[in-house]
Amino acid sequence: MVINLSSPPTLFLFFFLWCVVVAGDGGAAVAEAALDAQAAYLSQMKQEFAGPAMARWDFSSPGVDYCKFQGVGCDASGNVTAIDVTSWRLSGRLPTGVCPALRVLDVSNNYFSGAFPTSIANVTTLEVANFNENPGFDIWRPPESLTALRRLRVLILSTTCMRGGVPAWLGNMTSLTDLELSGNLLTGHIPLSLARLPNLQLLELYYNLLEGVVPGELGNLTQLTDIDLSENNLTGGIPESICALPRLRVLQMYTNKLTGAIPAVLGNSTQLRILSVYRNQLTGELPADLGRYSGFNVLEVSENQLTGPLPPYACANGQLQYILVLSNLLTGAIPESYAACRPLLRFRVSNNHLDGDVPAGIFALPHASIIDLSYNHLTGPVPATIAGATNLTSLFASNNRMSGVLPPEIAGAATLVKIDLSNNQIGGAIPEAVGRLSRLNQLSLQGNRLNGSIPATLAELHSLNVLNLSYNALAGEIPEALCTLLPNSLDFSNNNLSGPVPLQLIREGLLESVAGNPGLCVAFRLNLTDPALPLCPKPARLRMRGLAGSVWVVAVCALVCVVATLALARRGEKDGDGATSITGEKEGNGLGLAYLHHDLLFPIVHRDIKSSNILLDADFEPKVADFGIAKVLQARGDRDASTTTIAGTYGYLAPEYAYSSKATTKCDVYSFGVVLMELATGNKPIEPEFGDTRDIVQWVSGKVAGGGEAEALDKRLEWSPFKEEMVQALRVAVRCTCSIPGLRPTMADVVQMLAEAGPAAGRTAKDAASKKDSSGEPKL
Repeated sequence: MVINLSSPPTLFLFFFLWCVVVAGDGGAAVAEAALDAQAAYLSQMKQEFAGPAMARWDFSSPGVDYCKFQGVGCDASGNVTAIDVTSWRLSGRLPTGVCPALRVLDVSNNYFSGAFPTSIANVTTLEVANFNENPGFDIWRPPESLTALRRLRVLILSTTCMRGGVPAWLGNMTSLTDLELSGNLLTGHIPLSLARLPNLQLLELYYNLLEGVVPGELGNLTQLTDIDLSENNLTGGIPESICALPRLRVLQMYTNKLTGAIPAVLGNSTQLRILSVYRNQLTGELPADLGRYSGFNVLEVSENQLTGPLPPYACANGQLQYILVLSNLLTGAIPESYAACRPLLRFRVSNNHLDGDVPAGIFALPHASIIDLSYNHLTGPVPATIAGATNLTSLFASNNRMSGVLPPEIAGAATLVKIDLSNNQIGGAIPEAVGRLSRLNQLSLQGNRLNGSIPATLAELHSLNVLNLSYNALAGEIPEALCTLLPNSLDFSNNNLSGPVPLQLIREGLLESVAGNPGLCVAFRLNLTDPALPLCPKPARLRMRGLAGSVWVVAVCALVCVVATLALARRGEKDGDGATSITGEKEGNGLGLAYLHHDLLFPIVHRDIKSSNILLDADFEPKVADFGIAKVLQARGDRDASTTTIAGTYGYLAPEYAYSSKATTKCDVYSFGVVLMELATGNKPIEPEFGDTRDIVQWVSGKVAGGGEAEALDKRLEWSPFKEEMVQALRVAVRCTCSIPGLRPTMADVVQMLAEAGPAAGRTAKDAASKKDSSGEPKL
């Protein structure tokens, strides 16, 4: 008969024989067979478990010594006494049965599935059983047979899908020092029988569905050092008997429904390190002597209804790292002793009723990452000593009564990510040094008394997402450089700011962010422009940078493509020789469009040049309507760079729109040519007489090509002595409307050609420079 050593029945047979005769006389052969069975068991583990870590167990060589495998421990006789595969990222099913001499079994933090191996109850030598963090097990109830493990000291069954109540029979496992059942589906009450575990040091039942009160009988566990009952539905008070335990180091009962006061006896503890009872319904005052006699590390009592002062001795032994008392009803001043608590990592006292000056040392804690003082009645300044807070990432002190100025030394706290000092009484100017806080993500200074100008250095905060300077007394202009921070959240509202609103804020629809500043104005109106903001007055001189903040752009746009319209409207207006000048107006208005295309840092494309967009005021001065669709091209140095937003009117659009929605400066040139044709011929761009497939461009081009330019002129202008000038204008228009964009002239060329046409030929484009002032911009 062939024996299969890997089959479970055979393994159990060998285990049984090994248990019976391994110590008996004449049992050497059987003992050897039992050792072989252990090798077979470990081999089966390797075959069952998926994961690269099992490659550490190599059975390829004959006579392999498995006692040398990583994670395997043996005694002097070669018996496996320990298996530790914690965090090996193994998956699969645990084999039933284990090595019979096993004392330590640690399979924690893996991905085992299937039925929980309750057969461990047969390994009576077991002292440590750790199955922590194996959430893939089938839902199971722990069997009472586990009470046979009389040597068991550590039982960790956290996050193993246990259900039902906490078994009362656990109180019979008197050798237990560590009982951890957290992260399961346990319901019901905490059994009183747990108080019968005289050696218990660690009790963890957190993250379950337990209810009822915390049994005061747990105060009988005189060896208890750590108890964690958090994240359940427990009610009632915190038993004083537990707080009086002489060895208690950790008391955690957060996120329950506990009521009453924190027992004052905790202040007498010489061992307490952690008190974490946040998110309950606790009332009363914190124990006055809390931390006075122990190396206290963590105070977490947030989100309760606690009253009274902060415990003054919490850092008496210089080991306190966390003070988290936010969202209570605490009163009084922050103890001066806290300022000397250098180990503090987090200091959060927000949403209380604390008052008095904040001790200066609080802002200079060298290891603190978060200082949160918000929503109290605290006073005093932010001191220059904040430069010593070299690990500070978040400074929250909003909604207090703090005063003084924001010190430039704040730049020394170079790790700052968030600053919220809003709704205080801080005055003075915003230090330019704030721009050196390169990691800053939030700067909220709204609701203070800040004055002076907004530092342009804030534009250097490339990580900034929130900049709120509203409701202060800031003056001067909004630095255009701050628009580089868009699309982040910017708010400059309700200050004393003046000057033009940067165009980028208008384009992004952020006019609400500048509301409440009577001195602000807009250079021109877009469809989204708040009508409450006035137009900026025409300056004598304004240096242009792109389009933002420039009223000169609007002025120049008033000259766009009104060539013959102005001439016809001024028939009675004569030149010095008594003749009406058309070409001079052509050249003047073409110069405006040429300026938009060529003389700005970025060219501007109007994108909808047509006769109905050109209006005349009472003085017959040309005005361009619907300029809100103009676009600043964003390609530096490329005069033919394009934008992809479709705009324009049929009949005036360049033919390349048929296959591309990109507008370039050459599109404006084309539309300019159409308007020239329209005005010189008296025809609309699309007329029935042109036929179904023709427009004014094809019609005029055909006339010019055949030498019949005069036939295309408006018959109402037959009286004009300047027909030749009009013919030359048509020829320019034909060149402007060439179907190939690259063959169209630039607007600078068009200005030159119009300047050289007709009786005004002596007034060249160079002469037209006299229309510019000393700043190099057109004079209106």
